[in-house]
Amino acid sequence: MKTQSELRTLLRSVDHKSYPAYKSLAGVWKFDRYVLVIDHVQGDPFAAPSSLHVEVAHKDAKFPAAYYGEDCVRIALQDYLVRQISKQFEQYNFKAKGSGKSGLLSVSRCGQAVLERSACQITESGIIARFHVGFPAFGRTINAGELEKILFEFLPRCVENSLFYGRLDRQKVEDVIFLAEDQEALRGILKEEKLVSFVANQSILPRKSGVSDLPMTDSVPFVSPASMERTFVLPHRGRISGMAIPAGITLIVGGGYHGKSTLLEAIQMGVYNHISGDGREFVVTDDTAVKLRAEDGRSVRNVDISLFINDLPNKKNTKVFTTEDASGSTSQAAAVMEGVEAGTGLFLIDEDTSATNFMVRDEFMQQVISRDKEPITPFLERAKDLYEQAGISTILVAGSSGAFFYIADYILMMDHYHPVDITERVKELCGEHTAPRVQAPGFAIPDFARVLPPFKGGRKGGGRDWHGRERGQEERHERMKVKSYGLESFSLDKEEVNVRYLEQLLDPEQVTALAYLLRYGLEQVMDGKKTVRKAVEMICVQWEKEGWKPFCSSYIPCGLAKPRIQEIFACIDRFRG
Repeated sequence: MKTQSELRTLLRSVDHKSYPAYKSLAGVWKFDRYVLVIDHVQGDPFAAPSSLHVEVAHKDAKFPAAYYGEDCVRIALQDYLVRQISKQFEQYNFKAKGSGKSGLLSVSRCGQAVLERSACQITESGIIARFHVGFPAFGRTINAGELEKILFEFLPRCVENSLFYGRLDRQKVEDVIFLAEDQEALRGILKEEKLVSFVANQSILPRKSGVSDLPMTDSVPFVSPASMERTFVLPHRGRISGMAIPAGITLIVGGGYHGKSTLLEAIQMGVYNHISGDGREFVVTDDTAVKLRAEDGRSVRNVDISLFINDLPNKKNTKVFTTEDASGSTSQAAAVMEGVEAGTGLFLIDEDTSATNFMVRDEFMQQVISRDKEPITPFLERAKDLYEQAGISTILVAGSSGAFFYIADYILMMDHYHPVDITERVKELCGEHTAPRVQAPGFAIPDFARVLPPFKGGRKGGGRDWHGRERGQEERHERMKVKSYGLESFSLDKEEVNVRYLEQLLDPEQVTALAYLLRYGLEQVMDGKKTVRKAVEMICVQWEKEGWKPFCSSYIPCGLAKPRIQEIFACIDRFRG
């Protein structure tokens, strides 16, 4: 390992040379209290910035071992450290001058949720922080003096002030750890008590705007109806009270703009932990929950949707249903079955974004269009069996059909942003009306032996191809090119995957990570013989064994955030290749 003085000497030797001479800096360099690794040097000052990381040993960082021993606290501490690095970088960003991206210092931008990111990893030996630096230049000529400022003045200050326990506010660090332990304890309580979601009293559910995930100021704090209020004791916070939603079928109703969708959106994001001050710190949901919606035009491949759709006029086989252009009803039927395949314990549905003919058919329509002419069995008639026979609960926002009242175990009415338990009153009213059919015969969950054909396009990568054959030496470095486009989509070479309707993805870095995971799956796992479940299992096992490394090429970049298993299934299901 070379020393920092050798790095300085080498840096000065390339001053005023053409920009590619910067590539000689790549490597491992020992500084006083950390190791600097220059993983990748950008091709010119206008290209994507260079990738670097620092490694700090635990004996130097001195964080208490209890702060990273368990996954929940380790991820919370990693998230906190990324936020500290980001604050430090803001002071020095573009303070070194030059053309293009010269002087840029950037790291992952964390939102309101706590995610596991490649930007910071706490390993058995120490802390790794990854980030980007724009190597300075005048035109395309190296400006070594400005990079020397970054590497020997700015960066050491940033590292010292963000990755060493002695330089941080210990009370704030402790608060982060205690909050994570309380959130983890609350998730454990949900499982023990057979609850699917908990919304703490005084939570702030509305967001600042459609483009900001910050809490809305002057919004109405959440208060549970007395009939659904439960009190639990957490390790650090102590007693906490709020609305506990039991397993089963829960209906959320109310007038427009009274907060129905806001409550559901908070519940759907309760699959993640949130930072202090977010307002939803103790809005916690079954972390396997899947938000369902119609997705007109999506691709569906080899999905058994016969539970909902049968006897199509074109005689298409709905037990192995494939289409490149799904309708609203077929896309939502596929999403239900894909969610079951992905291991969900809770479906979240907003009637506003659902296919009406998939959700319900009223009696009058059934008189006009008889059942033997209608291929769709609506969700209304399958929801009870999904819970009673498959153990999958549903939380449904409804506003147009009273038929859902007949299947609901719990009914909440949002009234000026306040939830009111109207279950008993509505059940009495149900007795005064003729009940619709709410359960259809022939309920059966498929065995999910679904296999997708092997991907034949793109490049080949890794040591073996996706059929298990050893590749030639010249092929090993080639991998499908990854591009991501915010929360909208990602592409592998020319194959695009649309993820805009996966509403529980909340960070563009999760989308990029999905692209990396899918690429690995196509290249190394999905051989046309393994089931989709087995393929996802193998991807997840590889992650547990080695983290980000198997999914990246020559180095692990900053800018990846771990998605849930449910989103891994979902992006495989939407891959048209």
